[in-house]
Amino acid sequence: MKVAFIVWRFPVLSEAFILNQITGLIDRGHEVYIYPVNGLPKNYTGKVHPIVEEYKLMDCTFFPPAVPENIVWRFFKGIGLLVRNIYLGSLKSLRFFQLGKYDKEVATLKTFYRISPLLEDGVYDIIHCQFGTLAPIALAYREAGIISGKLITTFRGIDISKYVEENGRDVYEQLFREGEFFLANCKFFGDRAINLGCDSDRIVVHGSGLDCRKFAFKPRYFPADGKVQIATTGRLVEKKGIEYAIRAVAKVAKEYPNIEYKIIGDGELKEHFEKLIAELNIGHIVKLLGWKQQKEIVEVLNNAHIFIAPSVTAADGNQDAPVNTLKEAMAMGLPVISTTHGGIPELVEDGVSGFLVPERDTDAIATKLSYLIQHPQLWETMGQAGRARVEEKYDMNKLNDELVAIYQQVLQPELPLPVLREELTHI
Repeated sequence: MKVAFIVWRFPVLSEAFILNQITGLIDRGHEVYIYPVNGLPKNYTGKVHPIVEEYKLMDCTFFPPAVPENIVWRFFKGIGLLVRNIYLGSLKSLRFFQLGKYDKEVATLKTFYRISPLLEDGVYDIIHCQFGTLAPIALAYREAGIISGKLITTFRGIDISKYVEENGRDVYEQLFREGEFFLANCKFFGDRAINLGCDSDRIVVHGSGLDCRKFAFKPRYFPADGKVQIATTGRLVEKKGIEYAIRAVAKVAKEYPNIEYKIIGDGELKEHFEKLIAELNIGHIVKLLGWKQQKEIVEVLNNAHIFIAPSVTAADGNQDAPVNTLKEAMAMGLPVISTTHGGIPELVEDGVSGFLVPERDTDAIATKLSYLIQHPQLWETMGQAGRARVEEKYDMNKLNDELVAIYQQVLQPELPLPVLREELTHI
């Protein structure tokens, strides 16, 4: 099969789940073409996931020309691209500027840049939008004849939470009508899509997988030196709820000063967290490590004893699916503390592989953290349960086999769908 992956930017360190699908398809003999409609990530430094280099994914990634910051130069360069590509069909894009017909991501000067890589060869078996927010672009381009193929859309979180709150419940009306098939990375978001109008016969739960072989299981025991290592991996943004974990660690440190909390990630709240850590006088305990590559993350997790993933519903409505970094920690045998939030309860079984607490509840996080420190005999059994859960539901190889089967069923509707992992319901 010839598959086009439509993504916002590429390569994004925090989106290893997309890389796992791409490489899974390549390993199974399919052709993958990657189209990042907004080009490289902002503040791109050249640091990429090792898989990008291993599979030479930049060679099958087709970037749009850089969009100038200056609006005047952006206009003239865009018009130049339009004229230069007339023989390839660039004039088809002029239809996007019909007043009120297309949304702002389609009716934009950026369109002249975005369609450039697609004009050479836009014929595919499958067009896979990796977030629902990309679907209006793909639908418009397909309608104009710039790209062709069966359209599959994956809902991953922000696209079925914040985006819907901002744009209204009917924002996906056209997509649900014209898109061939839909995936949701958890039952929580799949049910939400159905409630927004998606046909329940055209959507399945398809989780974000990870390569369990790269996250070796290790039983956790109380350290000989008594220093309990706690870890969190995630972007430093409101949705990840890291502030509540920092405050919880500060509370626990009063009773158990021999702990260390390492936070892997970067983001807009970094400065705020630095100030908070200083105010709480826990700079000797809480360390902001910044972004790390997978090998470095594994090293930190390998030395940790407890993992915290305190996700919350952001003020703008943004919510999480089962967090991929949480899956990685569980695969490595770490007992976890997370929140009753979004799709996380589908991953973490409260009291079995870890604990779930209410969102934004510093005291509850502190209580469970203290409990785990006091009861290290639970660590090994919780870790084993977590590993088993991840292998059962989120193994990359099983999920990639399932993805191929879904593609084939979309292309040949007479084929049966693969056995579903979750049954979606209309609430």
